[in-house]
Amino acid sequence: MKFNTEDIDGIFIISDLPKILDASNAIEFKTDIAKILENRPKVVIDMSTVAFIDSAGCGAMIATLRMLKGMGGALKIFAVQKQVRSVFELVRMHKIIDILNTREEAVDSF
Repeated sequence: MKFNTEDIDGIFIISDLPKILDASNAIEFKTDIAKILENRPKVVIDMSTVAFIDSAGCGAMIATLRMLKGMGGALKIFAVQKQVRSVFELVRMHKIIDILNTREEAVDSF
């Protein structure tokens, strides 16, 4: 899985996630994101391309959060589409992952 990445003053920004994050690609997502997050504790993920997420996709996001917290870091996400946000609220992920509206808000929140 390919992502676009950018480093802004030690804050690692990931974009171009797949349109669908579900059981068919959640393991690949976790594996590939783990490879690029080594020694990068401050991470912002642009969710604008994700139109659908299921429980496996949510699990992959939680695994990413746990990995970052294990490094003493944090995960912020932004530009979450309405349907994905509904799923996050249904499973209460908005209580454990900071969801912001814009990239600037996410970067500034560190």
